[in-house]
Amino acid sequence: MTSPSRDADSQSASSLGLNLVNPRRPIRSLSIFFGLWKALIFLVVAFCPGPGYDTSTSLLLYPTRDVPDVAPLHFSLSHRFVRWDSIYFVHAAEHGYVFEQEWAFGYGYTRLLAFLASVLPRSASLGESARIASVAVVLSHIAHYLSVLVLYRLSINIFGGDTAKQKTLCFLSAALHIISPAGAFLSAPYGEALFSLLSISGFYLYSSSGLDDSTNQRLSRDLKLLTAAVLISAATAVRSNGILGGILFAYDALLQLRQILNRGLSWAVVSRLAVIVLGGCVIALGMAVPQYIAFNAFCMTPNAPRPWCGWTIPSIYRFVQEQYWNVGFLRYWVVPNIPLFLLALPMLALLLRSALWAWKLPSITSKSSKSAANAASTKATWLLPRLAIIQALLAVLAFTSYHVQIINRLSSGYPLWYWHLAAELIGNLEDSRPTNKSTSISAVAIQAMMIYGLIQAVLFGSFLPPA
Repeated sequence: MTSPSRDADSQSASSLGLNLVNPRRPIRSLSIFFGLWKALIFLVVAFCPGPGYDTSTSLLLYPTRDVPDVAPLHFSLSHRFVRWDSIYFVHAAEHGYVFEQEWAFGYGYTRLLAFLASVLPRSASLGESARIASVAVVLSHIAHYLSVLVLYRLSINIFGGDTAKQKTLCFLSAALHIISPAGAFLSAPYGEALFSLLSISGFYLYSSSGLDDSTNQRLSRDLKLLTAAVLISAATAVRSNGILGGILFAYDALLQLRQILNRGLSWAVVSRLAVIVLGGCVIALGMAVPQYIAFNAFCMTPNAPRPWCGWTIPSIYRFVQEQYWNVGFLRYWVVPNIPLFLLALPMLALLLRSALWAWKLPSITSKSSKSAANAASTKATWLLPRLAIIQALLAVLAFTSYHVQIINRLSSGYPLWYWHLAAELIGNLEDSRPTNKSTSISAVAIQAMMIYGLIQAVLFGSFLPPA
């Protein structure tokens, strides 16, 4: 005999149009949904008419003279998916960082593409650029799929998976990641999919480390914490905003320092602090190592050094972003960019709203739980406020200092807003039923995401803005 709450959750899922997938078989269902959605995006991009208003991809991928015969289908697909920044990614993967401005694009991502292209079999029918683009498209699909599965496991760590409501929340969150507004960027030669996988995997191991700490498994806790740092560091090498993940370690360090001030020194606290500091240093390497490589290339030569070489903290990344891409505080705040701010506004609002929700949720659930002590050892809701800080800071930086429209794809690697939408769809964790208002807002948001994803795929495939 099924419980009323289980029946209510099942009816709620059905009312949301999720009959195709089943939260009781999450991996299979997520895999089916992923395959269908990605196939749709792939076909839309692949069969867009015309090259679009920009022919840069043709210049990059046009076969060289030593490749006499090029398979039209392979060339066409590579041509369709190499748009905007992916032109730089593919070029840097093939030739290295030839031009200074290319250092604005993730060093870790291009080096991985170069490595994969060097070890995978070559095809006589494909030019090297087209081949690298094809490898990158496959990598993006694999990374996106794995990040969906990891997000599901992270969600269970945070909210638990014992009740039907918890399982539905975790399942819906992972499903929302599939239809992320990043859309075609999660299929193309971009770092977004790989960043999402590395970032969410880092959060997953970080949460698992905290769960081990609650059960006094210190060795496992520290090993997972350091592995999480390695993953977040790799995410930072792929996309510089990954450095925000270091806030988790800074937060932990402050907690340990407070313990020292309140209780004095002890081996347990000092060793824990040492592991946290080491993890933070590992994350910093994701930003520092590419800068060091660039410094040796541009500043340790007999030629005249570049202006940024004399900075107190030399950073080619900051220099090229300002010099070539006009990125900086309030630089994007000009009248012609108003449509781009309007395009980004819904996601910015959702990021901030969900950050506020996540900041409040742990205290709400702890007050309403009848077995808070037991729940504390099986859930990692304590992580929510820390992730809220990261996500809110990302939204503020995007609004003030980035090309604001890219927040629609940067957001794919941050899980809070998926959880927020899923929680509103099935009812917040502290409520027994969802309110009509919150459910309708979330349903509209999800419908808008899917429509935007399809429209964006058409624009992307046709090389039309916004990017």
